[in-house]
Amino acid sequence: DFLPLKCDACEQIFCTDHIAYAQHDCTSAYKKDVQVPVCPLCNTPVPVRRGEMPDVVVGEHIDRDCKSDPAQRKRKIFTNKCLKPGCKQKEMMKVICDQCHKNYCLKHRHPLDHDCSGTGRPLSKAG
Repeated sequence: DFLPLKCDACEQIFCTDHIAYAQHDCTSAYKKDVQVPVCPLCNTPVPVRRGEMPDVVVGEHIDRDCKSDPAQRKRKIFTNKCLKPGCKQKEMMKVICDQCHKNYCLKHRHPLDHDCSGTGRPLSKAG
């Protein structure tokens, strides 16, 4: 039977032999073919919403939530951003000011270096 059939994903016309998504390499199959992919690193299922590409969602899972060792080693460790306006420095550990209790980089860690608005007075005018 060679009646023309319309693919419900890409809306192109095919015969009965090529109407399956895999048979005509349908580029829109991810919209209709709903599956739950499994992370190749931690073997946990990754939920994918309808219309999202599974490869992209699994990639985001590996970058953010994956519990496997290779994914955790790849993550950035410098995540503590300096709160001094204009400074873009990030530190591995938090450097909290004793007076205003905000996080700063090593360069701006002293109260005189970041125009501290804390209640206490600085101990010395050095710096």
